[in-house]
Amino acid sequence: MTKNTIKLLNVVALTVDLPEYNLHRGQVGTVVELLADGAAFEVEFSDAFGGLRLRNGRTYESVGLRPEQIMVLHFEPASPDSVPEMVTV
Repeated sequence: MTKNTIKLLNVVALTVDLPEYNLHRGQVGTVVELLADGAAFEVEFSDAFGGLRLRNGRTYESVGLRPEQIMVLHFEPASPDSVPEMVTV
């Protein structure tokens, strides 16, 4: 099974609500820092994403998150030899 590691500059989505930061499951951000040797990640949420809703490009939140709080978004088809990873909570 291929391990899906989170890397610097990955585009990710929240898998949980974070009401203390006014962030909700599904919101999209970018990994901008690897923390604790990859055990946590600084994720930046901004008002500009991929040119889709270009506003001011300002960061409205930057939060340290654990891997189970985010998922990497993929913009290309998976390779034919990749095996989906089962995640249990």
